Amino acid sequence: MQKLLLHICCGVCAGVVVQRLRQEGFDVRGFFYNPNIYPREEYLRRQETARKVAGILDFEIICAPYEKDLWLAKTKGLEGELEGGRRCLLCFKMRLEAAQKKARLLGISKFATTLTISRHKNSAAINKTGRAISREEFLARDFKAQDGFKLAMEFARSYNLYRQTYCGCIYSSQGPSLSRDVSYANGSAPLAIGTERSRSANRRTVPGSIGEAFP
Repeated sequence: MQKLLLHICCGVCAGVVVQRLRQEGFDVRGFFYNPNIYPREEYLRRQETARKVAGILDFEIICAPYEKDLWLAKTKGLEGELEGGRRCLLCFKMRLEAAQKKARLLGISKFATTLTISRHKNSAAINKTGRAISREEFLARDFKAQDGFKLAMEFARSYNLYRQTYCGCIYSSQGPSLSRDVSYANGSAPLAIGTERSRSANRRTVPGSIGEAFP
């Protein structure tokens, strides 16, 4: 079987993707690298869920360090971007480049990502980013096709997995109205996730995401 390193954005997204890649004949190893996730408690909760799925499906998972400061530095100046804009594209690129680097270090010739299973993510943009990094190494797939998202939700419910209600970064959790003047890079205090104000802001950013599973 050909080895493949799978960038995992969260455990909910990983289950169906790993099963599909195995059906294609790949020997999958997971790679959890998501420096965008805020706050740290949320990052650890998603990491633990990814580990749980790795245990359920019996695959190895590598959890990279939490590089929040690096993510902030790379996205500086893009705080006011709406969801799906330039900040998100840069975030995809950062995580996929890390997956490629790790795959090469491990001697694995292919890498892919779970990101395209999300109904909130532009699969074409993600695959374009991956191909730009390496057409030979990146395995482009639209995992939301053939009811991928629906099956991911069913998998999550069957194993009682934690399902987040926002994409991950501070801006996705609080909405564009706060992006211009809130930055956890300089120590300012953001609104607590889950407050009424943050929820209403996020509804404007990603309709329907609060109160239901995000991926």
